[in-house]
Amino acid sequence: MTTIAILQARLGSTRLPGKVLMDLAGRPLLAHVIDRVQAVRGIDRGVLATTTADRDRPLIKLARELGVEAFAGNEDDVLDRYYRAAQHFEADVIMRLTADCPLLDPAVSAQVLDRFRQGDADYVSNTQPPTFPDGLDTEVFSFAALDRAWRGATLGSEREHVTPYIWKNPDKFRLASVTNDVDLSALRWTVDEAPDLEFVRAIYARLYRDGQLPFSMQDVLALLASEADLQDTNAHFKRNAGYLRSIYQDKEIK
Repeated sequence: MTTIAILQARLGSTRLPGKVLMDLAGRPLLAHVIDRVQAVRGIDRGVLATTTADRDRPLIKLARELGVEAFAGNEDDVLDRYYRAAQHFEADVIMRLTADCPLLDPAVSAQVLDRFRQGDADYVSNTQPPTFPDGLDTEVFSFAALDRAWRGATLGSEREHVTPYIWKNPDKFRLASVTNDVDLSALRWTVDEAPDLEFVRAIYARLYRDGQLPFSMQDVLALLASEADLQDTNAHFKRNAGYLRSIYQDKEIK
């Protein structure tokens, strides 16, 4: 089976526009995320899934400069974008990752893929329930599950966030989870707001070395144990704020 890691990215973020091309340790943030995706053990390749909007063409250009193929699809219906990207690259298994996670740990993502390959689940994640830091989110699912979600999902939140139709319907899909021994879900390592970027830049300034393998979750935890005040920069933001906003919009439409 062909396993494709599909990394979603766009420049039209409402909270921090253009964030994936902002500077992080002398390179675009997206370049670091792509490096980490390519380091995930077990995937056949990583690809970028962006939008057909003119403003997102620089993302396609950057991906190609880094030797990564790209697909342009629907900006708002991200489920459709994933479905058509998976079709285009002939994926049997899809790993879903997002481009605002420059602290993504390839080893953690590989754990999720390993669990999926046990063969008793259509969908595996480390987010249901969340026990890893926000920013290490990884989902793995079969193309068959993606196809059923693409055909069945009707709510705006289900189309924008790709997988809710799957994990909200345990009667229709076989679900499994990868959990951490210690609940670290309160830690915020994603980039949605300016303070998030400030936090990640501080981490990279201390741990990143050009040409070396990506530093790990454990490396960041060890750093925070010695410099606990670093996490205070962005700790006040809520997890999954974008998804919660989409749910409210669903209710308003009804």
